[in-house]
Amino acid sequence: MNAKSVKISRILHAGYVFDCAGVQIAFDPIFENPFSQNCYAFPNVAFDHDEVRSLRWSAIFISHFHDDHCSFDSLNFLDRNIPIYAYCQFPELFSWLKELGFVNVHSLKIDQSVHVQSFEIIPRRALDVDVDSMFQIKVAGLNLLNVVDSWMDPETLQELSQFSPWDMVLWPFQTLREIEVIAPSRATASDGLLPTEWTQQLQVLNPRYLVPSSCQFIHESWSWYNQALFPISYRQFEGEIAKILPRSQVVRMNPGVTVELDKSSMAESDSLSWVRPLGNQDVDYDYQSGAMYASTAEVSRNLGALSKVQSEEVFAHCRSGLIQKFKSLEISDDPYFKKKIFWRLSIFDHTGEARHFHYHIEGQSMVPVGENDGVLSWTTEVPLSKFYSALNAGESLTSMYLRVNDAVFTPDIEKEIHSVDISEDPLIRCLFTGVFGAYQLAQLKRLKDL
Repeated sequence: MNAKSVKISRILHAGYVFDCAGVQIAFDPIFENPFSQNCYAFPNVAFDHDEVRSLRWSAIFISHFHDDHCSFDSLNFLDRNIPIYAYCQFPELFSWLKELGFVNVHSLKIDQSVHVQSFEIIPRRALDVDVDSMFQIKVAGLNLLNVVDSWMDPETLQELSQFSPWDMVLWPFQTLREIEVIAPSRATASDGLLPTEWTQQLQVLNPRYLVPSSCQFIHESWSWYNQALFPISYRQFEGEIAKILPRSQVVRMNPGVTVELDKSSMAESDSLSWVRPLGNQDVDYDYQSGAMYASTAEVSRNLGALSKVQSEEVFAHCRSGLIQKFKSLEISDDPYFKKKIFWRLSIFDHTGEARHFHYHIEGQSMVPVGENDGVLSWTTEVPLSKFYSALNAGESLTSMYLRVNDAVFTPDIEKEIHSVDISEDPLIRCLFTGVFGAYQLAQLKRLKDL
């Protein structure tokens, strides 16, 4: 290999390694299966962690702090002298990375280039600039764009259009239905098509090669999410792109797969030796519109039991901690929560049995009441073990199997809640508002205790 070409290898999800003449740059590396609590590699793979420990990359770039992009369990395998460049608005992340032992930790700024020998990496603005970034990679005379799993800012698209046609774009092809699966009885089915803004943006970028990127995971084998969360298949993506960009070549890169790219061509190359394929790699997503979803009781029966002490910690939190946290939050912007509502919180143990807590909520006030002290106007269900994990291990909303308003209310209430933002749910707000890096911090504490 020479400096006129670059090797690009897929790790998992949004993880890649770029190699130009022996200079190797990694993006969002994850070496876990499952990762982020319950994301299972799809297609299935294993990692040779002994070989991972021997890697000596020139640098690591982390696009944002979400646990499927920045995992301390994965970074813990790596040599601490590898420089880490991360995009994050919270200084705590950089302190934690140093506590993990990394000695060269740097904060990325939008549009400010970082040069690593033959590479120039430019963080670009994403739609949610407080959270995400994307990467422009210049190397070997090539312009490459790693969109990671962000949505593109319109101003960024205008700025990046000057580089069209791009040599390669890594594009997040899955529109995850993260909110819809929280309230499945109220969700409308997906049409399975790429969003119009995506196709318009891709036409502007006009890449020679286009990689359907980010995702490559499913949930547990019993999980109904596997038919409800991933509406776009690889087949659908390739078919739509062929219609709008007939000169672009869609390149599916499974975990471990490597391609070598130069100004005139692309060819397959040796796969990553430390990524071990398991079983059939030619798999695709199977979204089933209108498929039956499992009850929270059914989900909970597939999860592990907690000890009596752990269970009581959750119930004690419902009696006091939840109320204090809610009081500390700003009043919801949604008018529905500015008046008094009667909320039922149901917590399901590993047998599928539920324990119910009832509250009156108005403004910043949350008051425990009896089950007959009002007309039900909001419901939340959650497995006990997931609630505990959210409190103690930083488990994210997307893996909690939390369920909102899976009930039939009075006609007047049904009319009112039709347009209410699900993310204004009281439990969601109490667990996640104002919380940063709980997953990484829990990892760090555990790793330091080993």
